[in-house]
Amino acid sequence: MSDISREDIARLASLARLRMTDDELDSYADQMDTILEAVAKVSQVDTEGVEPMSHPHSIEAPMREDIVVDTLTQEQALSQAPEVEDDRFVVPQILGEAE
Repeated sequence: MSDISREDIARLASLARLRMTDDELDSYADQMDTILEAVAKVSQVDTEGVEPMSHPHSIEAPMREDIVVDTLTQEQALSQAPEVEDDRFVVPQILGEAE
């Protein structure tokens, strides 16, 4: 029995402003059913006593002390730049060039 109908997929496509063919609607409805079946199977697993994890491996991330160190000054950083304007790097424009 199908939990997600073809009409459900058509409604979602309409909300997302997607144009879909009849074959695509049928295909996505079948795929969504498969996904929901897989989620239902996972939901049936007994997780009593299992600690939630954010990663499949128990990794302890070592922490370091937060120590202030000297870094480059603005003048040092800009000293090797091919072109500088208003104390900033000048780079070629890549967005909006066609406008």
